[in-house]
Amino acid sequence: MNKEKMAAPSSHACSALERSIRQRVPPLLTDLYQFTMAYAYWRAGRHNEPAVFELFFRDNPFSGGFSLFSGLHDCLLFLRSFRFTEEDVAYLQSVLPPATDPAFFHFLRGLDCSEVTLCSVPEGTVVFARVPLIEISGPLAVVQLLETSLLCLVNFASLVCSNAARFRLAAGPKKKLLEMGLRRAQGPDGGLTASRYAHIGGFDMTSNVQAGFLFGVPMAGTMAHSYVTSFSSLEEVWPQTLVAANGDQDPIDLISLTKGWLGRLCELLGAEPGKIREGELAAFVSYAIAYPHNFLPVIDSYSVSCSGLLNFCSVALSLCELGYQPLGTRLDSGDLCRQSVEVRRIFRLCAEHFSLPAFHSLIIVGTNNVSELSMTELNKKENEIDVVGVGTHLVTCTRQPSLGCVYKLVEVKGSPKMKFSEDPEKSTVPGRKAVYRLLDDDGHPFLDMLCLAEEPAPKAGVAVRCHPLGRDKTCQSVTAAQVTQLRLDVFVCGQITEPVCSIVETREKVQSSIRTLHPRHKRLQEPDLYTVAVSEKLHNLMAVIRKGSVNDSNFLLAN
Repeated sequence: MNKEKMAAPSSHACSALERSIRQRVPPLLTDLYQFTMAYAYWRAGRHNEPAVFELFFRDNPFSGGFSLFSGLHDCLLFLRSFRFTEEDVAYLQSVLPPATDPAFFHFLRGLDCSEVTLCSVPEGTVVFARVPLIEISGPLAVVQLLETSLLCLVNFASLVCSNAARFRLAAGPKKKLLEMGLRRAQGPDGGLTASRYAHIGGFDMTSNVQAGFLFGVPMAGTMAHSYVTSFSSLEEVWPQTLVAANGDQDPIDLISLTKGWLGRLCELLGAEPGKIREGELAAFVSYAIAYPHNFLPVIDSYSVSCSGLLNFCSVALSLCELGYQPLGTRLDSGDLCRQSVEVRRIFRLCAEHFSLPAFHSLIIVGTNNVSELSMTELNKKENEIDVVGVGTHLVTCTRQPSLGCVYKLVEVKGSPKMKFSEDPEKSTVPGRKAVYRLLDDDGHPFLDMLCLAEEPAPKAGVAVRCHPLGRDKTCQSVTAAQVTQLRLDVFVCGQITEPVCSIVETREKVQSSIRTLHPRHKRLQEPDLYTVAVSEKLHNLMAVIRKGSVNDSNFLLAN
């Protein structure tokens, strides 16, 4: 692994990021029925009616106790650039039914988000099922057209960020985590999104160079087995010399130096020289000459104990003699725990026998189809792994392919709207709302409360009645030590109104937010369910709308 590189995105990279949003998420990246509904609203003269939608998910991912809200930054950039080009409109004219009034396409040409307001939970916040993450309001036709794109931007970003946070919890605070899943991701955009939000969720580095360029994610890389197996003999090494780190000596023949150290190692360890692969040694020598400050090869192309480890140590000892500090090794197959313990034992033996403290600083990277479960099991065993590389199971979210965010209408012209369903879990909570988080005496959140927007906020130290969402939930009285409002207006009249956090700030927000959780809610296996509840007034509104016995807007005014 090369030493991790990190730099804040340049102004060029920042502008490239905004351009990429316009290119990747144009207004046509949506479902066709959004346009057919928009036309029907327009045809009925309802397109400018003020409407409110909410975005939320129904179940915490990975059978866990929490999720992390991500993707807000991209949503804001999307809203700011939302408008149809002449080419967009011409295409829509070709695919919508021929009876579509031509004046509708003139209407589309003038659409933007200048009358849209977005109220949101801050990016990187721990969130829970059924809590409205985003409230978006504006003209009915416009906010309807935004649905699919906003869901696309939030769903995967939040899912992979939550997955990364679970890997971080499984790994513990000491191990570094390397995301290396680009080649296994669902396409280029899926890979780029995964690299970005895996870092925000807790991964330290990525192998994805474009993620480093666009987002400033620290990058790292080792070598592939193909580099090792491409060599057959030491005769293929060129150049064969290396200048000492201080530059004082003439170039040294690194092959001869390494052979000398290899002989001493075989004598020390009682190794069989006949089992050592010359091609592997040649690959290591060649790579060390190319990157003497960043020497970290993969050592399991043939046999770790009989060849790879001996070849690594002989080259690393040579580099130390010339004043360089090798970085370490990568293991990519077999029993990573057992092998890492043996590798560390040899490192310590070399450090002591040859009086080379640098060998105490060598790191061991483990990469071998690591999942959350295998990460947890790894930490239960003795191991000496410093860095874990994760690919497929992180970026594809193999345990759960989608977060399942939905976008539901809750108000039109000031009148609350509610979806009924044969499945009570799919019913929606009507009306424009405020969302509050209640914390206990230790600062742990224990309940999120949804209230109608005009209701007074719950007060710290004052008991409040609420009704938990879900089946067979009874009314309860709760008292919070602290109360925080979860959502803020972040987009108003076409402008982003709150500072957009950097990737570093959002990453810190994630870890800070997770630390506030009570251990019972962040357990990876069988966590306690977090309570999301509605206020007494909102509960009563839901009951009245279900009965259909009064005009819901009159009910709101009277209560």
